[in-house]
Amino acid sequence: MASSPLRGNLIALGLLGLAVIGAFALGRFPVGPGDIIGSIWAWLSDRPSDLPPQVETVIWNIRGPRVLAAILCGAALAVAGAAFQGLFRNPLVSPDILGASSGAALGAVIGIYLSLGLLAIQLAAFIGGLVAVGAVYAVGSTIRRGDPVLVLVLTGVVVGSLLGAGIGLIKYWADPYNQLPAITFWLLGSLAGTARPDLLPLLGPVLVGTGVLLALRWRMNVMSLPEQEARALGLATGPLRIAIVAAATLVTAASVAAAGIIGWVGLVVPHLARFLVGPDFSRLLPTAAILGAGYLLAIDTLARTAAPVETPLGILTAVIGTPFFIWLLASARGGWS
Repeated sequence: MASSPLRGNLIALGLLGLAVIGAFALGRFPVGPGDIIGSIWAWLSDRPSDLPPQVETVIWNIRGPRVLAAILCGAALAVAGAAFQGLFRNPLVSPDILGASSGAALGAVIGIYLSLGLLAIQLAAFIGGLVAVGAVYAVGSTIRRGDPVLVLVLTGVVVGSLLGAGIGLIKYWADPYNQLPAITFWLLGSLAGTARPDLLPLLGPVLVGTGVLLALRWRMNVMSLPEQEARALGLATGPLRIAIVAAATLVTAASVAAAGIIGWVGLVVPHLARFLVGPDFSRLLPTAAILGAGYLLAIDTLARTAAPVETPLGILTAVIGTPFFIWLLASARGGWS
């Protein structure tokens, strides 16, 4: 049973706050909450900071950009997952249902294979995700028979499999000593090496896509009904479905371009948010964004501190997300509605 929206949002914000504190405090060079507040206050007041230069460097150049990137990617994947689960009326749907992740992965793999720069690889991944979903929608729209939602899902599965074959082919062609390790590491997901210039290409699409989904939150409640019922209530389901898919794809592609393939966030977090505040998208989307940000930030902190060598995010999200999702299944006594 869902708790009150206020209580659910307070829980989500509390978890995000703890994740932020832990992300700065844990590591080989710990930074306390007082140091963070002092550095931010000095920046806002345009005064010299009393902190040592090493602390300033860690906050603004090393750990800070990575923390913000994890927050943006986690929020984006969780919001996209919630939107797709409602749109397709399926609790097992995740942001890669229409091939956005596979398309972005293929774009990045091609960029690595061609020895492009980091920015070009991220751009190729972003464009690949958008093109993949565009192809799925173009193919699905030509099939007039059956439920359009089911047709989109099946088309996404088929196109995703084709893109996966393309990834496998590029990996087979790649140089096994240089290109193949880089491709494998990117596909596992990581925020290592995130710098301040990497935030702007991520921030813009995430803010735009999330803003569109939040603006459509009331209509998304109706879209979660069967197709005929939504049309009977006067909703133009076709254009609205395109808008929701485009916005969710935009944030998903941006996240994959910045951090690689990170699964389970868009699948697990929306269910947890639904337990906290209920299925109403006006409450669900903001709560999912906050929980997703805190969840991925906590996973990223664990990834860089749990072992001498950094663990890929995709591995940790699967290891932690699988038992957590099983617990959610066992706890869903009243169903997923």
